[in-house]
Amino acid sequence: MPRLTAWQVLRSGSDSPLREVRPAAQRAGLDARDTGLLRRLVGTEVRRRATLRAILAHLTRGKPNPDLACHLRLALAQLFFLDRIPDHAAVNETVGAVARTLGLSKGQYANGVLRSALRLRQEGHVNLPRHDVVGSAWRLKEPVFRDPAEHAYLWAEDALSVPAKLVKGWADRWGDEEAFRVAHAFLREPMLSVRVPAALRDSVAVELREAGCSPALALHERVLLLPSGETGALLSSTPFLDGRAVVQGETALRAAELVRAAPGEVVLDLCAAPGGKTAVLAEAGAKVTACDISETRLALLREGIERLGHSDSVEVLLRDPDEPAPDGPFDAVLVDAPCSNTGVLGARPGARWRWGPSSKRSLEELQAPLLERAAQVVRPGGRLIWSTCSLEPGENEQRIAHFLASHEGWSLDEEQLARPANRDSEGPVDGGYAARLLAP
Repeated sequence: MPRLTAWQVLRSGSDSPLREVRPAAQRAGLDARDTGLLRRLVGTEVRRRATLRAILAHLTRGKPNPDLACHLRLALAQLFFLDRIPDHAAVNETVGAVARTLGLSKGQYANGVLRSALRLRQEGHVNLPRHDVVGSAWRLKEPVFRDPAEHAYLWAEDALSVPAKLVKGWADRWGDEEAFRVAHAFLREPMLSVRVPAALRDSVAVELREAGCSPALALHERVLLLPSGETGALLSSTPFLDGRAVVQGETALRAAELVRAAPGEVVLDLCAAPGGKTAVLAEAGAKVTACDISETRLALLREGIERLGHSDSVEVLLRDPDEPAPDGPFDAVLVDAPCSNTGVLGARPGARWRWGPSSKRSLEELQAPLLERAAQVVRPGGRLIWSTCSLEPGENEQRIAHFLASHEGWSLDEEQLARPANRDSEGPVDGGYAARLLAP
């Protein structure tokens, strides 16, 4: 059942298939174990989609129809990346699922393709980039991926499963080695970043261990890191239930801290849901107006703020994206802007397949007015913080530079760009940008 449900989630065409996992599992009546398998299947197919496509193209003549190709990519994800599933089970379940959904002849075709895949697969790497399957224990008997000596970024698309143009942009800014490192980091689901009170970090870590978690200390004094598979144990733990432990990325936390909210200040969080940064501002003693365009997402914000005990400090407003910002002036305005998510492709793997010229144009049309509306309600001498979970300069440094060039008297006080660290203990498990601007 998880295998067929994963196919249904992926063929739906959702921009964020991992968000569809829980409701799909509920509709299918899956228990916790099968829901975990469903999430691994969907997440692996999305993260490794370009690699799976390259292998599938090598194994087939012509182009299988989309529904059959989706079945086969899921099976290849099992054969190459999910070693807990025996080969015979992956093949038999796929053949059965294809036969039931697409017909017996397609099932027989799938069986032939997957038998060929097993013959193509060999154990161990041999340091041949056209053969080695990055992030797995396997290599390919024949060269499948494009030659990095001729097309370095096309090889990266095949082997690291990040669009070539995106990797090339990173390489232009940081060099090939760093671009490939970042792409490699996004092949895996990141550890859970958990915000805790700095003074209580050690004691919360002890309680989480007693709850079945394996916390590690991050460099940031307010962050603990947990393996991604420990979400359930975290959510049922006492520190989470009483508000001392909150899931929040370190880069997002640093963006909220960049506001420098102080007791008694009035602060606007213009794109607030699901509310992690709002909570940080309220914890600092500020009175916060939290806005978002989605009532569903605001419901999550209200729930979180109530659980953390900040309901009296936060006013929640539903706001249409074309409406002016709430009446100010505010001491500080935080704009956690909708963005391409290229700094969090590990946690949101589907974003890599949405990135492109059309999405860049849409973001331009959305982000520029947001920054303008925010600036209009900052008090003289106040602060405007622009935050994204993107690594792209057009959404970050260039956007701020363009704003400053057209707004006399405004100045850049501080900016920070984070890229995922080499290892989880060395820094943030995600990436993003934040800048603090000062009003004239």
